[in-house]
Amino acid sequence: MIRIFDITFAFFGLTFLFPLLLVIWVIGWFDNRSPLFFQLRVGRYQHPFVVVKFRSMRVGTASLATHLTNPSSIGYFGRFLRRTKLDELPQLWNVLLGDMSLVGPRPCLPNQQDLINERLKLGVYDSKPGITGLAQINHINMSTPKILAETDAKMIKDFSVYSYFKYIFMTLLGMGQGDAAVNHH
Repeated sequence: MIRIFDITFAFFGLTFLFPLLLVIWVIGWFDNRSPLFFQLRVGRYQHPFVVVKFRSMRVGTASLATHLTNPSSIGYFGRFLRRTKLDELPQLWNVLLGDMSLVGPRPCLPNQQDLINERLKLGVYDSKPGITGLAQINHINMSTPKILAETDAKMIKDFSVYSYFKYIFMTLLGMGQGDAAVNHH
């Protein structure tokens, strides 16, 4: 049932948002000549997959978790994309392909071993990763691996069609902030 919702929303999202996606791509092209960003992430059953997003960090920035990234590596247009969550829109393609769901644990990088270990203990990798979920609407990011894994496990345990729509709705209302870059000075 959820997969049908995912396919429907991703297809119509990509179709109806195509003009917006094109505008963002063009602005991104003029901003950094590389508007899309492809990154290896850890998916269901720990299978790796490539996530696609609009680039918010400068070209050449190290592949680190957002909370470990220096805020100066995020350009002006990138800050706008993150603040509005528009950088996440290309992930609808990942949803359409079946690598992700709209709702699920945010996929982490293969080098985030602490988070991977915490999620393994709780069976989080038995579920498909998502664009948003319980952790995102509660502002829990990857800087707290144990809390994030516990929140992901709770979301999975209590998951229903109702919660699927609730997390999407709350994210669209601006509650899903995701990861923020932290200044380490």
